[in-house]
Amino acid sequence: MDRLELSRLELTLPTAAENIALDEALLLQCEATGDDAEVFRMWEPAAPMVVLGRSSQVATEVKLDACRRDGVPILRRTSGGASIVAAPGSLMYAVVLSYARRPALRAIDLAHAFVLRSILAAVEKVVPDVRRAGTSDLVLGDQKFSGNSLRCRRTHLLYHGTILCDMPLELVERYLRIPPRQPQYRAGRSHGEFLIGLPVERAALRAAAAKAFDAPTPRVDWPRELTERLVAEKYARDDWNFRGK
Repeated sequence: MDRLELSRLELTLPTAAENIALDEALLLQCEATGDDAEVFRMWEPAAPMVVLGRSSQVATEVKLDACRRDGVPILRRTSGGASIVAAPGSLMYAVVLSYARRPALRAIDLAHAFVLRSILAAVEKVVPDVRRAGTSDLVLGDQKFSGNSLRCRRTHLLYHGTILCDMPLELVERYLRIPPRQPQYRAGRSHGEFLIGLPVERAALRAAAAKAFDAPTPRVDWPRELTERLVAEKYARDDWNFRGK
């Protein structure tokens, strides 16, 4: 499993809902296309957004009044994990991998290790001394710069995450509460104490990530109709984004 050989999609859509929907659409498209279909996507938010984990509770993880006051959209992704803030200055990625090509990735710990090893290989090209911490975090020193999560389906998995660069970290303090579940290495620190942005140009990091995932050639096609349907049926609906509250 040393080479990924993925197609690469670099695409940021106009709205938060469309961007979150596209990750799931790529997963569903790969499943429909064939057992060996795989893709690597990179994008950058145009405005702040809060993205809940699949089982996150809005009331315990999000400062709802601040989000509403500032007009910050709140979306729920299809994968697990805690809520995040994404904004300009953060680099987002998603990778859809095939179990037919990589059967070992059905073991969740191996899936984490496989993808995070590739992300670390990219980051290490531009920032040394980074490492994995907790289940799916990446850190510089003892401060987190990347959180990641996954969604497993029958033939493929979706693994996606955020890499903090020059995003204003005060946005996290403004829109998120302290999460109810924390990795041990956080040691009770506030968002401002716990998080760090990488001192790197995003363009250099994007190029390094494309190389690490062996995805040199961009693709232009993407599942437009499926993305639009997912927005209409799920990601634009309060009964999905605020379920369970």
